[in-house]
Amino acid sequence: MTHQSLQIIRDEHAALAAMLRSLSMMVERGPGDDPNAYFDVLRAMLFYIDEFPEKQHHPKEGALLFPPIAKRDPAVAKTIATLDAQHARTETWVRELQHMLLAWEWLGDSRRAAFEQAARDYVGYYLEHMRLEEVEVLPSAEHHLSESDWKALDEAFAQNRDPLTGKYPADPAFDRLFTRIVMKAPAPIGLGPSTNT
Repeated sequence: MTHQSLQIIRDEHAALAAMLRSLSMMVERGPGDDPNAYFDVLRAMLFYIDEFPEKQHHPKEGALLFPPIAKRDPAVAKTIATLDAQHARTETWVRELQHMLLAWEWLGDSRRAAFEQAARDYVGYYLEHMRLEEVEVLPSAEHHLSESDWKALDEAFAQNRDPLTGKYPADPAFDRLFTRIVMKAPAPIGLGPSTNT
């Protein structure tokens, strides 16, 4: 039996991975001939990551998923400690990236290389973080969590309304944000007009 929360976690990981890869594609593509749209899309992507995964997804993992697994499966306790520390790091890092993007946009190309390198590092770090959760923590959860653990997780994660998953009734605010990203990001990343790099 697959628990609802486990499916939601995996769906949210897949949605975030898609957003991170789109962010990478935008960075590699560059501003092209429409820098206003480029910066707008990157700001929206980083804002989404800060607002949804950092404020809704991670706190529930840290409070409800990780503690009972660490208690019942000492073999993954060290991994969970690492993941908790990474959650703190990604929360700070996304805000640093938002600031670095604004610095590039407002202060000019002398700030571009620093943002692009930090964005590439961030995406790689985050994808590895989710991979670690998927291959070590979630299988342990399936084996070690009790029905009462799953009930609490299912109730908590059922409140999430990530529009990127396309599976759950989305929070209208996040739906608008997702629509903005999709409609403004140039093809093939989104549905916006293709731009020259």
